Amino acid sequence: MILTPKAAERVSRETAAQGFDLAARALRVDWGLESLDAKQVQRWGEASGEVLTCCRDAEVQRHREGVRPEPCPNVPQLLVIGLDGGRYQHKDKTADTNSRWREDKVLTVSSYVPGDGQERKPELLVTTHVATSRDAAAIGKMAIVEAERRGYRQAQVVIGMGDGGNWIDPLFEREFQLDARIIDWCHANEHLWNCAKAVHGADTPEAAMMGERMEALLWDGRIDEVIGMLQVESNRLGPPQEADPPQHARRVLHQNVGYFTQHKPHMDYPAFRAKGWPIGSGVTEAGVKQFNKRVKGTERFWRDAGIEAVLSLRGNWVSQDQRWERYWANRPAYVK
Repeated sequence: MILTPKAAERVSRETAAQGFDLAARALRVDWGLESLDAKQVQRWGEASGEVLTCCRDAEVQRHREGVRPEPCPNVPQLLVIGLDGGRYQHKDKTADTNSRWREDKVLTVSSYVPGDGQERKPELLVTTHVATSRDAAAIGKMAIVEAERRGYRQAQVVIGMGDGGNWIDPLFEREFQLDARIIDWCHANEHLWNCAKAVHGADTPEAAMMGERMEALLWDGRIDEVIGMLQVESNRLGPPQEADPPQHARRVLHQNVGYFTQHKPHMDYPAFRAKGWPIGSGVTEAGVKQFNKRVKGTERFWRDAGIEAVLSLRGNWVSQDQRWERYWANRPAYVK
């Protein structure tokens, strides 16, 4: 069957936006094709996404060979590179965990007008998205290509934003020269409250008092006092024991003393706010939700090629720089 360029774009858009069953239903209604089923839409959509994936991979390879993407015409004052992980189910279980759940890695690159450090908050302009089911090394190369396309080398300020995930900081160090690495405020604050609940129990007045005290200290940049409070409680309870579960207070406190000590330079929130920079990764978390909405579900199972194709389509579809429209402006007819 031959799909015109317009029809191919429509199939790809439906595939990027929703599950194959709903996509097929929408196309049956609009096109009057009662025989069109989800499997056919899946074949069309994944084939289209595979083309996008090949284009993306070719661009990464060209970058390795020294050919950089053309940067955007408007030099960003502030560029924020965000990274986080989503979830999806593979058709096959992994040998070590016996689970189908795997992580897809999500990149957001956002341009901002900085705030004034007082009343005027940073103004978010344009966000673009890239996601892959591949490893941290792969998303790292995609990240530098996407960042350069968005003006990384021309930007006045470049920030790396995200939580303290074990693959994120090595990626930033390997691929980027940043003006600042910021640990997302909400993640840091969540760590504090987890410590308070571990020490005093959830929903207790004592946990609320400890959490509020540490949150105020962190907001004011007094992170040494935060670490000191956690260290006192950790010393009182002693080091974690081998039999301690992950949520045991000894283990939680020990890990978080290390977490806040390691990321102390990344949590200077008063200095970041004074410069008019964002301190939260809400844009990236929203991006993860955009991808999860399409690929995550208890009844959705993916092969490697299929998940990568749909992530490629979804990334183009939810990006805010009109790349979807530009990509489809001159596409040929499609035969499958």
